[in-house]
Amino acid sequence: MQIVPMRDLKNTVEIERLCAESNEPVFVTKNGYGRLVVMDIDYYERTMQKINEASLVNKGITDYEAGKVVNGKESLKKLRQKHGISEL
Repeated sequence: MQIVPMRDLKNTVEIERLCAESNEPVFVTKNGYGRLVVMDIDYYERTMQKINEASLVNKGITDYEAGKVVNGKESLKKLRQKHGISEL
């Protein structure tokens, strides 16, 4: 984890290098307290993708616990019959 003081934000090239090399966020402090987080766009996109995937898994678990599920084999069978597709 990289930590830099607020005054170092003036050196954007160095902050960018820190983000790229560490492949993690850089924490920016002001008066010794955390104020900002700076991160590489690739790291941000991967993090957002993981959050989205976790959210979908949690929704699936919630649906399962609420009984909002259907039998996969039966559903495929009904779809094949509806569209005239023979079993493989």
